[in-house]
Amino acid sequence: MASQFWEKSIGVNAILTNLLSNPVRLLIHQGWWLLRKRLLPLLFLISFFAVLLLNSFAPAVAQLPAQTRQEIRGVWLSGNDFGVFRNRSQVQAAMSQLRQLNFNTVYPVVWNDGYTHYPSAIAQKIGIPFFFKGTDGQDVIADIITQARRQGLLAIPWFEFGFMVPLTSELASQHPDWLTQKQDGTQTSISAAGEVAWLNPFHPEVQKFIRELVMEVIAQYDADGVQFDDHMSLPVDFGYDKYTISLYTQETGNPPPPNPQAQAWIKWRADKITAFMVDLYQTVKARKPNAIFSVSPNYYDFAYKLQLQDWLNWVRLGIVDELVMQVYRNDLESFIGQITRPEILETQQIIPTGIGIMAGLRNRPVSIAQIQSQVRAAQQRGLGIGFFYYESLWDIAPEPAEQRQSAFAALFPNSALRDISENTPRQPTFNTISLPLYPKPSLGQRVRGYFLEVAIANGQPKRVLLDTGSAGLRVPKEFLGNAPIRRTGQNIKEVLSDGTILEGELVYTNVRFGLIPAAEPVPVQVVTSRQCTAQKPNCLAKSGVPFSGVIGVNYFEKVLPYNPLRKLPGNLSNGFIAIGNGGSNNNGSLILGLTVDNQKGFKMASWSQQPDINGVPGKRWDSRLSKVCLTIAGSSAKNACNGRMITDTATINGLTEFKSAATAGKLKPGVLRSANALKVAINGIFDYSMTPGTRDGFNRWNLSISPQAELPIFVNPGIAFFDKYDVLFDLVNGRQGFRSRR
Repeated sequence: MASQFWEKSIGVNAILTNLLSNPVRLLIHQGWWLLRKRLLPLLFLISFFAVLLLNSFAPAVAQLPAQTRQEIRGVWLSGNDFGVFRNRSQVQAAMSQLRQLNFNTVYPVVWNDGYTHYPSAIAQKIGIPFFFKGTDGQDVIADIITQARRQGLLAIPWFEFGFMVPLTSELASQHPDWLTQKQDGTQTSISAAGEVAWLNPFHPEVQKFIRELVMEVIAQYDADGVQFDDHMSLPVDFGYDKYTISLYTQETGNPPPPNPQAQAWIKWRADKITAFMVDLYQTVKARKPNAIFSVSPNYYDFAYKLQLQDWLNWVRLGIVDELVMQVYRNDLESFIGQITRPEILETQQIIPTGIGIMAGLRNRPVSIAQIQSQVRAAQQRGLGIGFFYYESLWDIAPEPAEQRQSAFAALFPNSALRDISENTPRQPTFNTISLPLYPKPSLGQRVRGYFLEVAIANGQPKRVLLDTGSAGLRVPKEFLGNAPIRRTGQNIKEVLSDGTILEGELVYTNVRFGLIPAAEPVPVQVVTSRQCTAQKPNCLAKSGVPFSGVIGVNYFEKVLPYNPLRKLPGNLSNGFIAIGNGGSNNNGSLILGLTVDNQKGFKMASWSQQPDINGVPGKRWDSRLSKVCLTIAGSSAKNACNGRMITDTATINGLTEFKSAATAGKLKPGVLRSANALKVAINGIFDYSMTPGTRDGFNRWNLSISPQAELPIFVNPGIAFFDKYDVLFDLVNGRQGFRSRR
């Protein structure tokens, strides 16, 4: 667990930054069987005195009242504690002592130095040996969890190393393609744990391996949760491996910048790690909904800028159930400055929040007086505590064990047991968010379109076509990952506006929109067949262009699947705003969640409510607007403002459909000419004009006469409409809004 004893200057030279940005606690993580690998006391002394010289102080801020959420009173059981916890009787005595002193949580290490501390079938499968048996051959982690539960303590396994791994480990040696590197090709950084390499957090095989380890622990021990620390991250200098360069270039159109601290490059990598954490959270919660998803990072500015760990965004997204921020400092004023940082003040209003306090190291014991002053400072501000690490509580200490234990008893005079049944899923802390709409899909080609990045069943993010004129998520089977899928056995068909027939099974699985996870599994059509209707034999399916997927976000569902945005968490599900790119190559925007502020400037037209359909949650609305006035130059068609219209991002060219030739006047089916200038309007709402031309997706407009049509006059202005208007879709009130972009 990377820890800074004191505040550091970001301007320190690169070598020293590497020394300081990695965990002091890793100095003592190895058991006796690993000590031969890396003993670096000199490195510790260098970093120790360097941070003394670079110490800076943060001002204290106003004290907050104590939080009413479950108080964290925890201790990490590190690799250095293994000598104690190998023995059954000592485990029992330790858990009993912690309970008597009113602790309530233990964090036993399960992933460290490239090895699991429990017998792992996942690790064994890829050739990682297991060394960590107890004195009687027992599973030490199972023993700790069992004894902790007998005492009423929560046991939350701790994945200490995260993406960090020794370069000499079996994992790194057998999977060199899983490692990332710096721009100069080097694969390691120097930390307090020695020279370490980094698994590539963007590589799907690495993600799969970490996910499988986590789920193995949840399943094998029915764990109360899982904890990740500052190594569920990546040092900012890394990410220049072939896989990541290719992925970044594919998604952005440019190679990564040579400056590793370029803001867009930092954000891209941090967002990728966040996306993985969202998927990991969903996977854990699918198995055990009340499991605690715990994070123990460094302070936010350091974590984000130097470790690409956007943990404050994780909290805001609702994927962190408790936070224990590491603050390993001797100076009380510096300590208080850290625990009153804005991100802590924000987080403690949302979830149980604690402060990681250094109880001592073998070569640097900490006095009980310092511990007492820091604990009291945290408690006065409504914060819980996590101590690093168990043996330094009283076994390795400058004072006698009895004195230290009496002091802890005074710090925690009353019991504060925790109950994971109270740990229920949270909603994001924000009411609205803007997601990019990309101009190009992940698969295939298209003249114009807006594409939303979606990850399905923990699969790799794919950019699928946003369709405001249809409902339901429909994707090829290769878009799905390996998360659980509930199959229905129901084969469904959907006919697209161009005549393409999509066929495939309806399934339910988790979905992530950008970084936003759905609150529960949503229906998805897994498309396995495409063909054209007899009426439109030249549809896109005939072209052989790969299917890029469609996400229909209309609220006029007639069958399953329904609009998946219905299952967004909290206020994000109440509607959205589609903002185009004006015909440029820039991104558009999809604003999720309607608020008073983001609805300003829109003029509203009403929809008509429809009967409920079994399986479709919430209200249904006929989104075909009425009282639409249509004028076409060169036509004798009567303009009685009795047309109907839909706004549709997925239709490339505009369309007017007449039920009869008489209604169309002198116009013939086909492509309108420049002489047929159009005007489409709803009085007082919008007034849209276009001169037809030959540019697909911009000014081409088709006219059809269909006796079998449902409506006398139907208008779909196509994607070009979004060049001139932002369009709002209000699920709650059944309204559509228009805001001119001129």
